[in-house]
Amino acid sequence: MTDRKGGAVVTASRYPHGYASVRSLGKQGVRTIAAVDDPDLGTSASRYCDDSVLIPPPSDLPAYRDALLALAARPDVRTIVPHRPQDPYLLSRYREEFERYIDVTVPPFETLRAVHDRKRLADVAESAGVAVPETRLLTAVDDWRGDRIVKSRYNLLTEAYLDDLEPGESRIAKSIEHVPAGERPDVDGLLSTMGHEPIVQEYVSGTEYLFGALYDEGRPLGTFQHRQIRGDSYTGSGGVFRESVDIPELEAAGQAIFDELDWHGLACIEYVRDETGEFSLVEINPRMWQSLACATRAGSEFPWWYWLSVTGRTDGIDAGYEPGVGTHYLYGEVEHLVSVRRKESALVERPSLLARAAEIGRSCCEVPAFDMLHPDDPRPVARQARTELERAIRRRVG
Repeated sequence: MTDRKGGAVVTASRYPHGYASVRSLGKQGVRTIAAVDDPDLGTSASRYCDDSVLIPPPSDLPAYRDALLALAARPDVRTIVPHRPQDPYLLSRYREEFERYIDVTVPPFETLRAVHDRKRLADVAESAGVAVPETRLLTAVDDWRGDRIVKSRYNLLTEAYLDDLEPGESRIAKSIEHVPAGERPDVDGLLSTMGHEPIVQEYVSGTEYLFGALYDEGRPLGTFQHRQIRGDSYTGSGGVFRESVDIPELEAAGQAIFDELDWHGLACIEYVRDETGEFSLVEINPRMWQSLACATRAGSEFPWWYWLSVTGRTDGIDAGYEPGVGTHYLYGEVEHLVSVRRKESALVERPSLLARAAEIGRSCCEVPAFDMLHPDDPRPVARQARTELERAIRRRVG
């Protein structure tokens, strides 16, 4: 397909990485098509978005797949850039169908299975010599003397991974249960809530880091690192204030995992650095990541690099970035404050709401760089703010 010209489909959601991709590609002159399941998303309003197409939500996986295939068949489409959790799954599992029309850079499906399965991923990390918290299936744990967390075994729940799910069913289980030392959780209740047997991991306290990369058949084309200063919850999760860093030990840990997997395509690895300085693997997301704007602002233009990769021009990738570049996801900062107000954890001390609000305000003044707020493109953040406000009012009234 390398003789074909066209544009890039970006599967955008309310999270800011879709906008970061549209902006990165559009500034390079690539035609961008936002595939959205909500017509009010800010990304569609961007000056860098050439077209916007309404598609079914990814929870309806067969309809979502068919919509992406229909987009792939358009003569003005060259590739689909994976952003949503279902994207790499579909592009890899149905690779032959997609490659009839477009070029994609995703790992083989068996490799993807190993990444989506956090139990298997722990084994991969051990084989690669990378630290990983002790990981076991819930029913196999009989010693609860240390602090533990319970979370979904899979990044994405589908019938290809779980026999109990119906064909075409797709879910994402994000809930994480914090279990302090000496307490035994309600095993039956967790099995029912999760809808499958989750994993139990040793709780590792520390700072979260991200290692992002684009690989071509086991060869790194570009990598990036950031330190998470705040997540969308005070207990952790997706980064909403981050700063680019360059740490050799993190680079070595990230490349060791991808070398072990013989990786192909996009991915980010999340790590926790404990008080000893060791990086412990948390998980891998085989797609563009929520904090992508931090990478692109620092100079790691992963969307553009992905385009160069699928168009056979990897020699045009100028890998490298500037450490010390920070960015905020404003809506995520609000979510962080909501978590301080409403969320409880047995393992992480809840901060003062007023002190945390002051900290966020101060950091936004000191580092006035934002994922979706740009003077040359004000409409996305304006539309997103209006949409969220209208929905909040409807929830209150309704």
